[in-house]
Amino acid sequence: MKRIMLTPLVALVVLCWPSLVQSQKPARVAAAKTQKTGTTERRVIKTDKAPQSSSPLSQAIVAGDLVFTSGQLGIDPKTGKMVVGGIEEQTEQVLLNLTAVLEAAGSSMAAVLKTTVFIADMDDFAAMNAVYRRHFKEDPPARSTVQVARLAANARIEIEAVALVKKK
Repeated sequence: MKRIMLTPLVALVVLCWPSLVQSQKPARVAAAKTQKTGTTERRVIKTDKAPQSSSPLSQAIVAGDLVFTSGQLGIDPKTGKMVVGGIEEQTEQVLLNLTAVLEAAGSSMAAVLKTTVFIADMDDFAAMNAVYRRHFKEDPPARSTVQVARLAANARIEIEAVALVKKK
C-alpha cells in the first residue's frame, strides 16, 4: 500500500472541504432572495400621448430614480400611423413620443442620461443630428448610434433613453 503525502495546504483543503462547500450554498441563496425581494419598486408607464405597441412591452419602466424607455418610432399617437416624410419628420415624431413617455414617468428630456439611436441608414446621420440637437440644446446626453438592417414598421429611426426621475 502506497502512502500519499499531503502538503499542509492540501490537507487543510481536504479536511475543510465539506464545510467550505456547505457555507457557500446559503450565501448564494441569500443573495438571490435579496435581489428578488429588493426594496426598489418597479412602476410601469403608459400614456396615450405616445403610440401604443401591439408587442409585449411597456412604454417605460421606472425603477428607483431612473426611467428606462422602450424604443420610440415615428408613429403619430393620434393616427397610429408612421408620419409622412423622411428622416427629419420621423426623428421629430420619435423625440416628441419620447418626451411624452418621459413626462408620463415624471421625467423630462433635460433629465436624459443616455440615448441609443437605431438608424436604418447612416447616410441619414447628419439630418437626424440636426433634429436631435433641437431637442437636446445644452449638455446633451451620452449617446450611441447604430445602423441596423431593419426596424419595426419599416421605420427609419428608433430611439430609447434612460433618464432621471424628478424628485417629488
